[in-house]
Amino acid sequence: MSGEFPRAGFWRRFASLVYDTLAIIAFAMLTVVLYLFAVQGLISLDVISLNGAEDVSALIQESLLFSSIRSALLIIVTLVFFGYFWTKSGQTIGMRAWRLKVQTLEGNLISWPQAIIRSLCALLGLGNLLVLVDFKNNKALQDYLSKTEVIALTKEENKRIYRELD
Repeated sequence: MSGEFPRAGFWRRFASLVYDTLAIIAFAMLTVVLYLFAVQGLISLDVISLNGAEDVSALIQESLLFSSIRSALLIIVTLVFFGYFWTKSGQTIGMRAWRLKVQTLEGNLISWPQAIIRSLCALLGLGNLLVLVDFKNNKALQDYLSKTEVIALTKEENKRIYRELD
């Protein structure tokens, strides 16, 4: 366990995840709109055709290739969202609001490979359910698999980390 700060419990992690989900939804909407514009641009340039689809949205829904590309883009956006914040400061937007920080077991910022492992192993937040039964360690599935921990910060420490980002 981190020496100075306790590991975060389930409810703070959950509240943080709700905040982050709202931010990710906004990024996902922007990503899909840009993807629609890109596909529409390819149709306008006669690079691809609607192939009988009613519109560009229907084309993406009906095409395994185009819907797979859209899904891959949404996964990438999510991984980049968490990876960027976790590797830069240890805190996403939601984590900052709830005074949480992810770090290595030694107290350092996590690496990109650790961030990707954490994101994939979190199972859309279900990995946090382990915290409810792991009373001794207060660790989620993604904490164990990525060799990280989430700590609860004081107000002062949270402000210090935020000031250091400037």
